[in-house]
Amino acid sequence: MITLVLFTLALSGGAPGAPTPVPTPAKSWSAAAWVKPSDAELQRKLSPIQYQVTQHSGTEPAFTGEYAHTTKPGIYVDVVSGEPLFSSLEKYDSGTGWPSFWKPLEPGNIKRKPGSYMYGSEVRSTHADSHLGHVFEDGPRPTGLRYCINSAAVRFVPVERLEIEGYGKYLVLFEVRK
Repeated sequence: MITLVLFTLALSGGAPGAPTPVPTPAKSWSAAAWVKPSDAELQRKLSPIQYQVTQHSGTEPAFTGEYAHTTKPGIYVDVVSGEPLFSSLEKYDSGTGWPSFWKPLEPGNIKRKPGSYMYGSEVRSTHADSHLGHVFEDGPRPTGLRYCINSAAVRFVPVERLEIEGYGKYLVLFEVRK
């Protein structure tokens, strides 16, 4: 009988009426604490398209990326480093087949490299130096910019996971105003 009770408690997560354990939030992302993995580690960690896009300035085919039509609330982080890059609040459908944003969430985590007119300026993450995509000057107001980003270069963190994944400071952006 005691074994059955212990087994039941183990399956249920504790004694009846006991509070459900709350997951411990991850530490906030920090540029000072982040160290770029070796190329060999990146090849193991990333999918082939993620590696090609982020490490060799590749481009995924239009309309094929995982986040081209995502409309859920949350943020987009660098797939290599986790540095916060964009918010769903500034995402829009540019009709190009790539996720497009009119401004970055954290401008200090984005760097621009001048490019040819046809390709706009290359956009890279500041800390991981991942190729993200390009920025063009044909976007909507108020910035007039279109950050055209490869889905393979980013990871989406939905609002309900922001705190747990260490991005809790961005929850305030998604609070409903009363």
